[in-house]
Amino acid sequence: MSVYKEVKKVNVIVLVLNLLVAFGKIIMGYAINSMSMEADGFHSLTDASSNIIGLIGMYLSYRPRDKEHPYGHRKIETLVTLVIAIMLFAVCYEIFSAAIGRFNHPTTVEDSTYGFLVMLITISINMFVAAFERHKGKELGSDFLISDSMHTTSDIYVSLSVILGLVFTRLDIQWADVIVALFIGLMIGRAGYKILCSGIKVLLDTAVIDADEIAALVEQQEGIKSCHKIRTRGKQDDISVDLHVLVDKDMHIYNAHKLADAIEARLREEYSGITDVTIHIEPS
Repeated sequence: MSVYKEVKKVNVIVLVLNLLVAFGKIIMGYAINSMSMEADGFHSLTDASSNIIGLIGMYLSYRPRDKEHPYGHRKIETLVTLVIAIMLFAVCYEIFSAAIGRFNHPTTVEDSTYGFLVMLITISINMFVAAFERHKGKELGSDFLISDSMHTTSDIYVSLSVILGLVFTRLDIQWADVIVALFIGLMIGRAGYKILCSGIKVLLDTAVIDADEIAALVEQQEGIKSCHKIRTRGKQDDISVDLHVLVDKDMHIYNAHKLADAIEARLREEYSGITDVTIHIEPS
């Protein structure tokens, strides 16, 4: 099965689970008038929305290279992760606005055992989803799955804070629900910031592999005098490498070509994410 089909399969499974978690929190939060639980539900709903966007983005990003896109379409996946970050910032703003409104117009949160039960079930589901996405993301080299697992992980801590808020409301400390909602807003904003920074690094062609590491590896190859002007860019599963190597000035072009092939093979063996290598041979 292709990487795209594997990532798509994971995304569909996670989408269904996220929808169950989201609607469970929103319905119960509305029923007991808990702002923090409703906010947590909308937080989970953004998870589901990101899965839908991810399905579309990955369909486009895994298309083969063509004449107009010789480096492929993989940055589309990175653009999709930036959309997820923007969605998180929007949800963060809405939660803060609602929290300010609740401070100005306080309401009472109902004490409900069902609320605790729903939160415990959704936390268990989120723990499974986060671990599943993180494992599959690393296995398949998918930026989207890894960034989405970070998003889902934040859900777990947020949900624990909701339970804490429900405990305080049971002790008749009603303002705790609003404080927890504000905390959720901060967690959502933090997740968005981390995803945004990760995506920007890819779009700005930030170095992926340390140049000194590559130089040390290449210079072990027999026939290479030195290695310099090393550049890397891309994502962890789609790395492009450019470098210059010095060889004996009398080396035959055929041997120089074989040497370049050997260097490329060595780099691909050491770094599985490398998909493109450009080597410039220079006479010593």
